[in-house]
Amino acid sequence: MEELYQNYKTAVLQSGHPKASEIVLSNMSLVLDRVFVDVEDPFVFPPHHKALREPFDYYEFGQNYIRPLIDFRNSYVGNIGIFKDMEHKLKQGHNIILISNHQTEADPAVIALLLERTNPHIAENLIYVAGDRVITDPLCKPFSMGRNLICVYSKKHMFDVPELAEMKQKANIRSLKEMALLLRNGSQIIWIAPSGGRDRPDPVTGEWHPAPFDKSSVDNMRRLAENTGAPAHIYPLALLCHDIMPPPAKVEKEIGEKRVISFSGTGLSVGAEANFDEIAGAYENPEQAKEAYTKALYESVTDQYNVLKSAIHGKQRADTSSQAVSISQPWTNISVT
Repeated sequence: MEELYQNYKTAVLQSGHPKASEIVLSNMSLVLDRVFVDVEDPFVFPPHHKALREPFDYYEFGQNYIRPLIDFRNSYVGNIGIFKDMEHKLKQGHNIILISNHQTEADPAVIALLLERTNPHIAENLIYVAGDRVITDPLCKPFSMGRNLICVYSKKHMFDVPELAEMKQKANIRSLKEMALLLRNGSQIIWIAPSGGRDRPDPVTGEWHPAPFDKSSVDNMRRLAENTGAPAHIYPLALLCHDIMPPPAKVEKEIGEKRVISFSGTGLSVGAEANFDEIAGAYENPEQAKEAYTKALYESVTDQYNVLKSAIHGKQRADTSSQAVSISQPWTNISVT
């Protein structure tokens, strides 16, 4: 907790905000309080967890904690019009699935902060498929309590403790059933990272790229969405925010990783809807069709990610917009502090 405080303080001070010290004390006091509350009376996440908004608003708590870490002057959203179209579809009872890369523990807050002024419905109603680490780590739990979650056990950690593997597999089946029930009702928007974990830099070059997608995870999500009755739409989503709270260099089994925190620009972009039938039509072999569909989603995420990277780290601003990705700063002329 002391290390987290010092790292958070350094990062917020980097922002140059005139009330940086006050922000640090206020936010870190709340973190300490919420962690202690949970230690004394641990919260147990159900398979489908709805964000806790009262009597304590955990959603706003998470937003307020991450907001001072984002350099909005150097942050961008790609294809804001597609997000608008998504909201229209949700109001019509359609389901939306976002196939995304995953960068940090702060991803849900970053997504919501970049969309809170233009697409508040998506920001507050997005459901995240979350691994067990974010609902067991004492420092993560209060932030996770403020998000809508489908709680699953990650494939990467399924056999960390062999005798628990069967329990984890059964828990995942319960979570999938909960997700199916949600989708059956329509008007749901769900985020999933089919890589099974966070992106990590290349150990040789240090360059960041979206981690490869797992074909079976993509296909399971697609079939689940398509077989629930309500119309379903799948979109590739790219997220760039690794500098805010990068993961450890290697996947760790133990809970309690070191939190490195920085003030940084961030980016979010959504690509055109990916239609499985259009892509699969060129293949007779079902496995090849699934592979091609996963590849198409991954390539879209990677292309969008590269546009965001050029704008944020290449300092090329909106000049980096491409034919497929139009980036903007929809909060321009709106106070974001």
